[in-house]
Amino acid sequence: MSVRALSLETPTTPPWHLRPAALTAVGIARVLTYLPPQRLRTVLECARRGSRPATETQTLRARNAVVAVSVPCAGPRCLQRSIAAALLCRATGTWPDWCTGVRTQPFQAHAWVEVDGKPIGENIDEIRYFHVLMTVRSRR
Repeated sequence: MSVRALSLETPTTPPWHLRPAALTAVGIARVLTYLPPQRLRTVLECARRGSRPATETQTLRARNAVVAVSVPCAGPRCLQRSIAAALLCRATGTWPDWCTGVRTQPFQAHAWVEVDGKPIGENIDEIRYFHVLMTVRSRR
């Protein structure tokens, strides 16, 4: 049996004014992870309404803030991390593309945020093996 080491991301420290919003987004995201997939999509589509498309810089800043304030989001909780990053972007009036997908060899599910088809804060070599199952895209 092999043991896979758990590594935590170590992003830059977010500005103080962004931390309360990041913590709030992480808390809301934690609750949303318990929703069934279709209900989660509906909630995120409602949250997206009225937003502008997020830039790579805005999305990376939100993702890094989420990872900095939450140890679970810095580790294995990709669903919570991606939802929180999207919600934090939404708090500033923007929305990235939120995606979930799976790969089969070996089986793994993953969730991430992207801008213009480019995964933000993710290993691009690994993401390309995932088949996207659900997306909540920004309105362009």
